[in-house]
Amino acid sequence: MTTYGSFPGSRPRRLRTSPVMRRMVAETRLHPADFILPAFVREGISEPVPISAMPGVVQHTRDSLKKAAAEAVAAGISGIMLFGVPEESKKDALGTPGTDPDGILQVALRDVRAEVGDELLVMSDLCLDETTDHGHCGVLDELGRVDNDATLERYAEMAQVQADAGAHVVGPSGMMDGQIGVIRDALDQIGREDVAILAYTVKYASAFFGPFREAVGSSLTGDRKTYQQDPANARESMRELALDLEEGADMVMVKPAGPYLDILAKVAEVSDVPVAAYQISGEYSMIEAAAEKGWIDRDKAIFEALTGIKRAGAQNILTYWAVEAAQKLR
Repeated sequence: MTTYGSFPGSRPRRLRTSPVMRRMVAETRLHPADFILPAFVREGISEPVPISAMPGVVQHTRDSLKKAAAEAVAAGISGIMLFGVPEESKKDALGTPGTDPDGILQVALRDVRAEVGDELLVMSDLCLDETTDHGHCGVLDELGRVDNDATLERYAEMAQVQADAGAHVVGPSGMMDGQIGVIRDALDQIGREDVAILAYTVKYASAFFGPFREAVGSSLTGDRKTYQQDPANARESMRELALDLEEGADMVMVKPAGPYLDILAKVAEVSDVPVAAYQISGEYSMIEAAAEKGWIDRDKAIFEALTGIKRAGAQNILTYWAVEAAQKLR
């Protein structure tokens, strides 16, 4: 038995004695404004289509997407990131639906802006993978390789049509060298200096993207290892960060979030612009699947994972639980 006044004199457990004590001394707090909701809208459907690998997530119709955006406003989250899924017959080698003013993503951007105005940041995925028949994030050359500079030309066009459709923020996710500078120039050329760029600065070639392939109806064959980063590497993330900041990124992102909290912390430590992290489909699906099996407490696991991402340095989190988490926090 320890005599009063002897070791241990310092007792950290005093600050864990009750829920109210733990709440008062919490170093990291989640808030609805931290969250951005990724949402999928699919062309040619009359009812939302459940995504089997992501329980609770759907491919929206235009109408159900508008309802989801209104729900996001009511929950107090900051933004919605839209991914468009065109009809399979419209995909081609250049990803034409991505620059068609009447392509599904551009139509959805106009729909959502009409629904919520400026009450929610309306963000758009700026990438070709959902619209190409080969499923890559860029234009292929004669040898089947992703042609970086030809792809940048397509990204510039995409940025302009997405801005015209009402995007407050564009999110270039293709990991092409020079993409931020080209997109900034393209936006400025049409007088859209007000449209911000959320740079997918650090995006790894991750196995955790699996369920997302179903969500966007991916046509991918092969992999994306020649343009997305190697999970073994950390230093190149800081190089990517420096380049994106130099090219004019307004915000930067790390994707995936959970498996790369060390990278997120490094980026957050040195970035002079806001830092986001994307809790991707595989992270979501693992928790949902384990909870369905009864192996973990679903709600506690969700909030623990989100807290860990914010603690590592994310100011904003893209998560499929955005609205649910925000509602439970309010």
